[in-house]
Amino acid sequence: MQDMKDKTIKELAKDCRTVEDVHEMLKNLFKDTIQQLFEAEMDEHLGYSKHSSDGDNTGNSRNGYSKKTIKTKFGNTELNVPRDRNSEFEPQVVKKHETSVNGLEEQIIGLYAKGMSTRDIEDHMKDLYGIDVSPTMISKVTDKIMPLVSEWQSRPLERVYPIVFLDAIHFKVRQDSRIINKAAYSVLGINMAGQKDILGIWIGEHESASFWLNVCTELKSRGVEDILIACKDGLSGFSEAINAAFPRTQIQLCVIHQIRNSMKYVPFKEERAVLADLKKVYQALTLEEAETAFAAFKEKWGKKYPIIIRSWENNWIELTAYFSYPAEIRRMIYTTNIIEGYHRQLRKVTKTKTAYPSDDALRKIIYLATIDASKKWTMPLRSWKECISQLAIHFGDRLQVELSA
Repeated sequence: MQDMKDKTIKELAKDCRTVEDVHEMLKNLFKDTIQQLFEAEMDEHLGYSKHSSDGDNTGNSRNGYSKKTIKTKFGNTELNVPRDRNSEFEPQVVKKHETSVNGLEEQIIGLYAKGMSTRDIEDHMKDLYGIDVSPTMISKVTDKIMPLVSEWQSRPLERVYPIVFLDAIHFKVRQDSRIINKAAYSVLGINMAGQKDILGIWIGEHESASFWLNVCTELKSRGVEDILIACKDGLSGFSEAINAAFPRTQIQLCVIHQIRNSMKYVPFKEERAVLADLKKVYQALTLEEAETAFAAFKEKWGKKYPIIIRSWENNWIELTAYFSYPAEIRRMIYTTNIIEGYHRQLRKVTKTKTAYPSDDALRKIIYLATIDASKKWTMPLRSWKECISQLAIHFGDRLQVELSA
């Protein structure tokens, strides 16, 4: 077998003197192979081989060829597609209306997934394969993943998620002949095995209780029955929505974001002192200690920074929810760093794009980047066994059924 293979390669390569000759030889080999496949498909379609008398009086026969040029990794290739008299033949190896082969389309999608612009993809294909791919073609190729996006966004989810994280990442999108800011709202769930999973991404211009209620309702329709803890940044309207859809879910507001927002009102010369006093609040061992530390903070800084005091008081219940749990769980839920890490991965892919032509264009790139990022999420979170054991004790029956399944 190997001898035959070596002989074939030698025969094919005998007239090659340069790399360009090899490329041309492969192009011709590719074309000849496709032509042979076309003929085999037509034989199967008609039920008899070319020039066979078995085709006499069958009611259908070959009817010449039509020319078709497709884009391949070897450049533009002209093919002769066989036709039948009844116009019933549908080639499968290169389907009707296809202008490129799958390998090339996969390359275009792969480049698009890496965040390359349409112009960069055009230049890459021209330099590497000597073929011209228009922005329209790139759009049509990448549009083929939209059914996958819809399927992914509506896939069934698990019944219980011990912890979910919510955050938004903002992009510029063209709408009605103008460019506006839109947010991609992400929901990252930690499943019973301690593994991360993006449950969905929703693109919107304004967040509100009704917006988040639609998100929560969609999660329920996809099979989610319970969420134990929801960790969020200051998302407007989310608390009301989650309380309506999942009334037993405990909400933890990101402490790190709260601190950052607080420091916006503090001049540089006092940042270190204010941070040191805030640290006594959020790093307290118990809720009682945190309350005492905050009272001292208010006494010291209240007159100077009333906005900070008011913000912490208004959000106190959600800011201090983590004090109900042991240290392992506290470290996991007091900040939304987990989902921010995912957003940083999205930014690596999207940073070269100043604006997206539509919501669907944004959905495509986010989906591809998410699928690529999630390939690395194969291991449970650190200390997850300790966390799930503590959660089982804290939430009792809400987790016992899942743990015993």
